[in-house]
Amino acid sequence: MTTHRTALAAAHVAALLFGLTGIFGALIRSGPAVITFGRAGFAILALAAFAALQRRSLWRDMDLLRLGTLAGTGVLLTLHWVTFFVAVKIGGVAVATLGFASFPAFIAVLDMLVFRERISAAEGLLLVLVTVGLVLVTPSFDLADQGTVGLIWGLASGLFFAMLAMANRRATRGVGAMQVAFWQNLTVALLLLPFAAGQLHGPEGPDTRDWLNLALLGVFCTGLSHYLFVKSLDRLSARSAGMIIALEPVYAIVAAWWLFHEQPSLRMLAGAALIVLAIVISARAPREDPQDTHAAR
Repeated sequence: MTTHRTALAAAHVAALLFGLTGIFGALIRSGPAVITFGRAGFAILALAAFAALQRRSLWRDMDLLRLGTLAGTGVLLTLHWVTFFVAVKIGGVAVATLGFASFPAFIAVLDMLVFRERISAAEGLLLVLVTVGLVLVTPSFDLADQGTVGLIWGLASGLFFAMLAMANRRATRGVGAMQVAFWQNLTVALLLLPFAAGQLHGPEGPDTRDWLNLALLGVFCTGLSHYLFVKSLDRLSARSAGMIIALEPVYAIVAAWWLFHEQPSLRMLAGAALIVLAIVISARAPREDPQDTHAAR
């Protein structure tokens, strides 16, 4: 039985593994298409194994409509991952992760524009914090600067993740989180197979170390992290778990600093602090449905 302490530990390990996603993206020599394809492929195997261990059927209550819905959300997951790894390759781990971390602000804006929902005072504060944080994080306002371009790609990743979270909240009701993750990852792998196939062989293809890192990325940073996060919800509220996951950018920045000597400036640290604070505020805000915390990272 999962205890409260075990659930807390599981959520923190999940946040750490989520934070290491960018690290593996930087370590793997291959391009974003191969990284995303490999991540999804190994994640499919891991999620199928976890489902078998829990004796949960990935086909339970599946029909063509639900499969089509999950395929649609899988397209958003594909765009989120590809743009994130492009951001990592161009701007580095810290910049890419902080750009992605803007997703709560995008959710608030999309709710207002698409669903005509009023922005609350907390959401207004969130938008201000994220905006100021991004201004501080931006290396320069010159598009010739790689860091700035990387941040823009990170923001695109955050936008697609916000769309994914909203789609999961509204379109995957009644479907288990493990099933959502499995079918979305399968969609990602199928979509990117034509683009990745030609890059899997030859001198520029993944070497043994790349394949190992792809396996670690797919199994641990995708399959295991998602399993641990969902498991933590047995004892933690979605709000508490979301606040722990808000530490993901912190773990990513520290790991990049340690491994790649991407030493952040005081200005970047200040911006990061504001963005993390915004994520915490978002996690504390009431949600329509706890399932929107199940959006695959």
